[in-house]
Amino acid sequence: MLMKQNIYKSAAMVTVFSTIEKMISFFYRIVLSRIIGAEGLGIYQICLSVFAVFLTVASSGVPVTVSRLIAKSNASGDVKSNHAAVTAGVVATLMITVPLAILLFFGKNLFGFLFSDDRSTDIFLILIPGLILTSIYAVMRGSFWGNKQFLAYSIIELLEDALMVILGCVLVYGITDPMLGAKRATIAVLVSYVFSFIVSLFWYFKKGGRFVNPKKQLKPLFSSSLPITAMRTSTSVLNSAVAVLLPMLLMKTYGLTNSEAISLYGVAIGMSVPILFIPASLIGSISVVVAPELSENFYKNRTDLVKFDVEKSVNAAIFIATILIPVLFVCGDEIGAILYANEMSGEIVRNCSFILLPMCLAMITTTVLNSMNCEKRTLVYFIIGAVAMLVSILTLTKFVGVYSYLIGLALSYIICSVMNLRLLKKKCRDIKFVKYTLKSLGVILLTCAFGTLLDGIVSRFVAPIWQMVICVPACLLFTAAFLYCLKMFTFKPLKRLVSRS
Repeated sequence: MLMKQNIYKSAAMVTVFSTIEKMISFFYRIVLSRIIGAEGLGIYQICLSVFAVFLTVASSGVPVTVSRLIAKSNASGDVKSNHAAVTAGVVATLMITVPLAILLFFGKNLFGFLFSDDRSTDIFLILIPGLILTSIYAVMRGSFWGNKQFLAYSIIELLEDALMVILGCVLVYGITDPMLGAKRATIAVLVSYVFSFIVSLFWYFKKGGRFVNPKKQLKPLFSSSLPITAMRTSTSVLNSAVAVLLPMLLMKTYGLTNSEAISLYGVAIGMSVPILFIPASLIGSISVVVAPELSENFYKNRTDLVKFDVEKSVNAAIFIATILIPVLFVCGDEIGAILYANEMSGEIVRNCSFILLPMCLAMITTTVLNSMNCEKRTLVYFIIGAVAMLVSILTLTKFVGVYSYLIGLALSYIICSVMNLRLLKKKCRDIKFVKYTLKSLGVILLTCAFGTLLDGIVSRFVAPIWQMVICVPACLLFTAAFLYCLKMFTFKPLKRLVSRS
């Protein structure tokens, strides 16, 4: 019971910090969209998408693997292997990032094809030093997860994001040139990377961490991290491909200028998609806490606890989607109008809100399976989904415009979630989630119908901001009441959260 109680408390703490962090970032995007416009936001987003590819290649699989290796070491009480896992992670990232940073800086003219807008190249160079720094921080982040130092991790993440937002707002204030605004916003990103690098290293050594001979942990590190890195690299490559293909196809199909296509890309990817990805931060919070716990229980053959972790994680992901889908479906238009003063962004949010269910399931099941040594299988499933996305963009853009990306995104998540759940049923035969999922779908549809009716009535009398003030709480209460009546939601976790250990 104490272990379950600690999981609830840790998950709640990480979720609170992560939610604050994401809210800050979310409103920062609103500020950027208002000051540097859709075009400046599009350029900024393109640079970050390309940078994310190289960052993913360098370190994406390392923190998760370091966390799991530490959990395995803690299960056997091997402190030296704990330090060796962290050292192996640092060595591995430096082996990749240092040569890559040098190549990118001195060979900048060779990589112009990566950008759909030539103006992005100079801005991208600002981020190159951050490749090394933030990759090392990623290793430290993995050590925090594995050692269950969730408070330190949460505080550093929040402060990094807060620094980026504050500095970014100061730097872009009064800017009217989209290019200059994107450049200054990118400088703020680099400074935040420097901050998290310094603070995380300081904390690691302060808590007794040290660098030791990594030889023992290098092989298992590469063996486990490579499939995860390949999957996440593919995600970044896919995002960069979208950043190039989608504007190009929009120009070719609809006769748009480069600026018009980039602006449309900025609306879809820079404004609407971040709203749809709100659950990702909540799923990430659950994953951060559950993954090391699940790995430790898996290595200790605690079958009942593994089953508990898997069921609660999957049901939590479904619960998050059930709560948020009706809100975005009913109030999507108002969200776009109020936050971005952009009608199309709200329309995309509303029309694509149902993506949240397969997205949440795909994210949490991938984390669960990776914690159970199934990295290669999840990589295969991801690749199949990625192919479906590319096919959607290439074949549907001429018919549905930027929606081709959203349709492809939905297809990829559906494929991944279905295959992941099928594999989970084989790994844990007694887990139960089908009944919960079907009930949740019913609640989502009923709440959407109720919210749409209420919104239609309210919209005749009040402004959009008041529509949200009325409809959002109403949808949340309606959903919560149904879930409670169906015994899909209880107050036990809250009681455990506030109870004394």
